[in-house]
Amino acid sequence: MLGLLALLLIVLVAFIEIGVIEYAYARLGISHRAITSLLLLTIAGSLINIPVASVSTRQMVAGQTIYVFGVPYVSPPVISVGHTVIAINLGGALIPTLLSLYLLLRLGGLLRATLATALVAVIVHRVAQIVPGVGIAVPTLLPGIVAAMAAWLVDKRRRASIAYVAGTMGCLIGADLANLARISQMHAPMVSIGGAGTFDGVFVAGIVAVLLA
Repeated sequence: MLGLLALLLIVLVAFIEIGVIEYAYARLGISHRAITSLLLLTIAGSLINIPVASVSTRQMVAGQTIYVFGVPYVSPPVISVGHTVIAINLGGALIPTLLSLYLLLRLGGLLRATLATALVAVIVHRVAQIVPGVGIAVPTLLPGIVAAMAAWLVDKRRRASIAYVAGTMGCLIGADLANLARISQMHAPMVSIGGAGTFDGVFVAGIVAVLLA
């Protein structure tokens, strides 16, 4: 995990150097200092899961490496024997949700953003896969591409902000929230909303959606 985090940080620095991520967030009207803070909080927050509930689980898969869509996922160790802990990921759920609310309050477009988000959520839900021992995984680029297309269709003037909201929220809703009833099938020690296989989709969706919109 530390190796993957280091690799992610190297790629992130490279992206910042060429201005890709900064350009994407700048299209949302976010200052350079705020962009840096958001990126650091998102990366650091991806390691923080806030427990909110737990459900009984008879069989668990822990400590295994599982590949889905070509990406390796390591199932976490058992936290509570016989229980799956439900948590909310800081970087993959709370921060994108707060930023989406901020953009909607500042730029408007709630109804159209809702329509775009619903479209992304439906498509993501169809392709999301349960990863035993980990949770839900989604194709990394799909939510962002679909969100950009939806934003162009519903509101060209505010397409950047709507693309971000649709990409991040659509990924969270379609992958994690819509599959909460299937937690018993995941056999995971912990299921994190916005974490594990969903974090990549949420993080990349925000960047890709705004760049393509």
